Amino acid sequence: MMDLPPPLCPDDEIFREKVQKKKTWKQEILLSFQIVGVVYGQLSTAPLYVFGTMDAGALASEEVVYELFSFIFWTLTIISLLKYASIVLKADDKGEGGTFALYSLLCRNAKVCLLPSDRSANQIMNCEGRTPSKIRARRVIEKSKICHYLLLFLALFGSCMAIGDAVLTPALSVFSASTGVQRSLSDIIADMYPSSRRARESDTVSNALRRYVTVPAACVILVGLFMLQNCGTRKIGFMFAPIISAWLLFIGVVGIYDIFHWDVKIIYKISPVYVFKFIRNFNYHRWKLLGSIILCVGGSEAMFADLGHFSKKSIKITFICLIYPILVLCYAGQAAYISRNLGARDFNHFSQSIPLWCGDPLAGHYCKHVFIILSPLASAVGSQATITASFSIIKQCLALNCFPRVKVIHTSKTIHGQIYIPDVNWLLMILSLTVTISFRDMVKIGYAAGLAIICGMLVTTSLMSLIISLCWEKNLSVSACFLLCFGFVEAVYLSACLLQIHKGAWYLLVLLTMTMTIMLSWHYGTVKKYEFDMQNKVSTEWLVDVSPGLGIARVPGIGFIYTDIVAGIPAFFSHFITNLPAFHQVLIMVSFKSMPVPYVSEGERYLIGRIGPKDYKIYRCIVRYGYCDHIRDTGDFEEHIIRSIGEFISIEERDIESVDAATATNERMIVVGNSSTTHGHNNALVPLDAYEGPAVNNESQISPVPDTEGTSKKKRKKVRFMLPVNSPKIMQPCVRKELLDLIDARESGSAYFLGQSHLVVRDGSNFLKRFLIMVYRFSEKNCREPPVALKIPHAALVEVGMVCTI
Repeated sequence: MMDLPPPLCPDDEIFREKVQKKKTWKQEILLSFQIVGVVYGQLSTAPLYVFGTMDAGALASEEVVYELFSFIFWTLTIISLLKYASIVLKADDKGEGGTFALYSLLCRNAKVCLLPSDRSANQIMNCEGRTPSKIRARRVIEKSKICHYLLLFLALFGSCMAIGDAVLTPALSVFSASTGVQRSLSDIIADMYPSSRRARESDTVSNALRRYVTVPAACVILVGLFMLQNCGTRKIGFMFAPIISAWLLFIGVVGIYDIFHWDVKIIYKISPVYVFKFIRNFNYHRWKLLGSIILCVGGSEAMFADLGHFSKKSIKITFICLIYPILVLCYAGQAAYISRNLGARDFNHFSQSIPLWCGDPLAGHYCKHVFIILSPLASAVGSQATITASFSIIKQCLALNCFPRVKVIHTSKTIHGQIYIPDVNWLLMILSLTVTISFRDMVKIGYAAGLAIICGMLVTTSLMSLIISLCWEKNLSVSACFLLCFGFVEAVYLSACLLQIHKGAWYLLVLLTMTMTIMLSWHYGTVKKYEFDMQNKVSTEWLVDVSPGLGIARVPGIGFIYTDIVAGIPAFFSHFITNLPAFHQVLIMVSFKSMPVPYVSEGERYLIGRIGPKDYKIYRCIVRYGYCDHIRDTGDFEEHIIRSIGEFISIEERDIESVDAATATNERMIVVGNSSTTHGHNNALVPLDAYEGPAVNNESQISPVPDTEGTSKKKRKKVRFMLPVNSPKIMQPCVRKELLDLIDARESGSAYFLGQSHLVVRDGSNFLKRFLIMVYRFSEKNCREPPVALKIPHAALVEVGMVCTI
């Protein structure tokens, strides 16, 4: 009997509560500091290009500037503060955000999931029973297949927009900063010349700097930014937070100075009256200006998408108390400067609003120097939010079979959402450099970025309206009100962005076409493979009946058979034993199944069952994981399965129903917790010791540094098992014998069987089907191989090829 610790006295409990509360607040403050450098970089650097991407000719009078400032203020308030910080952040999926988090919430609360599945799988893996729906809208959506495809398309479309934003925002923010630095350098150098030569020399210097500084400097900064990504979110947050903090202080001070120096009454222009004036005098040129205004809320979507990297409370507190008021002051100061300097050169660029303190040229030069140093650094940091958001969204797409296999590195041991994807990182860098070098124009890049931002927001608005109705079970009028209010505002901005398709926004359409084609083709190919496996699988009775006739030999060891189906025998394995009638002493059918949740707890992760009679020693293991889990990345994954099967054997003997199910032809699965976290009689297998085993490819690890050749060749310790010392007393002889056979098979070694289905299109198929399969085969050939993704040792791998004709 275990000795229980003495009960805590009331004073001890109060002390622990205080310590825990103090620790929580310390963590929130620390996360809030990191958030400034990761999440809010894009919002903080938006003043560099919001007014700068506007047509200077359209800023004809002070009234127009006031109306635009009022529009910026209310856009920032309605979309960033009201929609995202107050409403959307509440729709997290157990701490995870983004379009796929919203989609997974809908999948759980309404049967709209289109992930590869079958009826038997649903029956086996159903872990969240739900009462029949009483909401009419839910019943309609569940029955409509068109709605299912539409919701999946919306989720993929929103993900594509997030990836497009991760390409365009770094190019836009860095290029705008480089342009501002070029103008500041031109002014500083021009002031060195006498007034008689100033105009001529200033033009010469400006042209030279524009040609040889702006684009090369932007490219260097972009390369450095993407090279830093392997450091991980935590280190990047600590590195970048001081830069953004200094930048926020700088633009806040500049904004306050410009307000008091140029027009102190600019604060009164936030009145919605100026918005109505803008709408009353609405015309084509004013309509186009909205495409630049929407850039002021760029980064709001990243607040929600980066939720897995940080906490909801820290994100909200930082925005409301720090980011929002400083941005309002900055835009107010910039509008005050522009309204009084409409005739100046480049008056609508942020660099020109840097003050000459009290007319002192020397102090003004110091301010320019600070801007020259801070703006490139802040602009690089400003892109971090979209990059980390794209990593999170792509990982969610991976788990839901909507993106080709790529390597995912978890950079934190405590926060599972902090990840780094090297392949995607370098691809984003190449595309971002392509945009910068090709366009060489901040306005054109701004048009494309604005379209990406507003499209992503519209997707979130559409999915959130369904969340309010189906998940939060609010009245339909509340859901409709949310959709109409925010949807109307965003639709107006979308129409303005679409006017600029021919001026740069077309690049986003190219990116959308590429990413959407890859995602749809991968999903389509995965579904077709799964359907082929389901149609060609054989029953467990076949294995029992055909084994004596084929004279199948059993060889020592454990055979792990990786398959997507969770009932029956996969076609590739039946093909294998028909041609080579032998398999291992113990067989384990392993299936990975994604659940529409971010994480699956260890106690509910493994489903274990038996195939055929006990003498055959064939088991099935279904590993359930969420779209943010990294279960395949753990080095002791095989040990977890062995322990779970040992626990299943001991539990099965005590459960009469399980004994009946084991002798029947139908399989029955039992949820088995992780043995390392269980105590008492469920610890059927006890780790004996550790010895140096053969190397296993570690393709993903918890480390901020990517794998190298040396890392993958390191030896890891292989766990050996034994029965508990008191096993003769507490175990029945048949259970003890089966567990000993499992241990002997483990000592003899393991082999891994993996089916390789090659998709082939039937003659006469339509062009769309041929095109999707062609893209799928190309992606499959160039992405990471399944043995690498599953961390299977190549020396023990047996691949069985199958031709899948669809």
